Amino acid sequence: MTTVPEYRGAAEPLEPALSVRQVLSLERVLAGEPEVVAGAAQLDRPVRWVHVAEAADVGVMLSGGEMVLTTGVLLAGDEGKQAEYIRSLHRAEAAAVVLGLGRAFPAPPDVMRRAAERCGLPLVVLHRPFPFAALTEEVQSRLVRRKFAAVSLSEAVRTALTGLITAGAPLQRLLDEVAHHTGCPVVVTNLAHRVLATAGERPAVDDVLRDWERIARQAGGHHPGRSGTGGGSEGDGWIRAELGGHGERWGQVVLCGYRGDTAGGRLLADRAAEALVLHRMLAGPAAPSWEEQSAQGLLTDLVSGVVPARQSLPRARAAGLPVNRRTFVPLVVRDADPAGLDRVLRLLGLPGLVARLADGATAVLLSLARDQDAEALAAHFATRLRTESGEDRTVVAAAGPRTAWDDVPAGLREARHVADAVAGSPAVLDLPPVVRLKDVHLRGLVRLLRDDPHVQSFAERELDGLLCAAGDDLLAVLRTYLATGRNKSRTAQLHHVSRPALYRRLEAIQARLGIDLDDFEQAASVHIALLAHDAQRG
Repeated sequence: MTTVPEYRGAAEPLEPALSVRQVLSLERVLAGEPEVVAGAAQLDRPVRWVHVAEAADVGVMLSGGEMVLTTGVLLAGDEGKQAEYIRSLHRAEAAAVVLGLGRAFPAPPDVMRRAAERCGLPLVVLHRPFPFAALTEEVQSRLVRRKFAAVSLSEAVRTALTGLITAGAPLQRLLDEVAHHTGCPVVVTNLAHRVLATAGERPAVDDVLRDWERIARQAGGHHPGRSGTGGGSEGDGWIRAELGGHGERWGQVVLCGYRGDTAGGRLLADRAAEALVLHRMLAGPAAPSWEEQSAQGLLTDLVSGVVPARQSLPRARAAGLPVNRRTFVPLVVRDADPAGLDRVLRLLGLPGLVARLADGATAVLLSLARDQDAEALAAHFATRLRTESGEDRTVVAAAGPRTAWDDVPAGLREARHVADAVAGSPAVLDLPPVVRLKDVHLRGLVRLLRDDPHVQSFAERELDGLLCAAGDDLLAVLRTYLATGRNKSRTAQLHHVSRPALYRRLEAIQARLGIDLDDFEQAASVHIALLAHDAQRG
């Protein structure tokens, strides 16, 4: 059985419903000197109600979970009725039977005791006269208070979640609120049991996700109220509610290790499901899907380094990314539609995650088998992407393959650096479909140094004569001229001007900057300054 560490949120869950053991420990009951004569191993059964009944066929009147109180006056002298009485209570799934001694039975009847032991039904006798009405009043009032508390908490959760939705809160904020009220990890999955979002204390959530594939399927395969042999059943506090609408299911929300009673947990899970469905409906079709948000959160955390790679491994595994004995290929594509990238992955049958990062960059993390050719598959992906998008200028930036998960963040940052280095480059058409660090040369180095004050002042000093509104057109010509290796014909062609017109512009550039572009060192200096200027505007 999977053990979920105890999680204590700001709000404690409801206490479990009264058990047979708890009822017997009440002060009023102790006055009757109760003795358990059968079914002692079943005293933790929940008591749903207390029922006083003398009828021999009382079992047909029950719906399960009742503690039946009787004096047995209609059973005395008939051992067959006594045995059948116990069997009928067992069939009705009664919680326990309490027999008051003295009026019909001076001692525990052996027939009833043996039948109860065989059925596993707790049989309790009271040795002193006891007013059944007092016990009924005590237990019923406690059960009603618990039920009222459960409904009150359910409504408080509904009110809080509705307020968050009205305020436009993101999905994560809603789940955090649910975790606050339930006091346990909360997980949202799709129908394939892949984790889309989580909430709760990080160590507890990580422990849940570490073995998610197994326990999620156990949780999803149980009928309400039935416990399984492993972690993930409702008996272990794993409570789920379906997500969907208009006759279509598309996921579930799971309370993992809820420590309150199952009925209260179901209420809370239902309130959470209602809020999540409403949140998704109000977001509209243009909003990122929860799958996209999940991948974005994971890859963004990896790129930023906010969460150590080792801690994010359970999230990646639970999100459906193969992580055992794999080769990881970090890719970054600028100005691309994440849905288009994901579509290409599916067309090629490549497992991976796609997520939009900041500044128009989209990350793709491929997970390949160790015997697959990582570079060839990356090139195949890039070529297919150009075909599908119809855009020849699409460039896929790639880092070297990583065989250790801990190296993935550095790989993603390297691919992001390469993508930034080639962004807007006039020579992008001359680049291969997959660009690596070795392909960005000086541009990549300058990009790394762009925040250095010395580099910034150098760029300002070298380009001072062109850094004004009137110089924008000349700056563009200079950029193309240097990027093409000072090829005048190519520059004129790209700017759609005649050669004489280009010569006049180059002369104006040299005059403003006070340099000779035919001098290699001066041209190189200006080129570096221009790369730094573009990187700073980045």
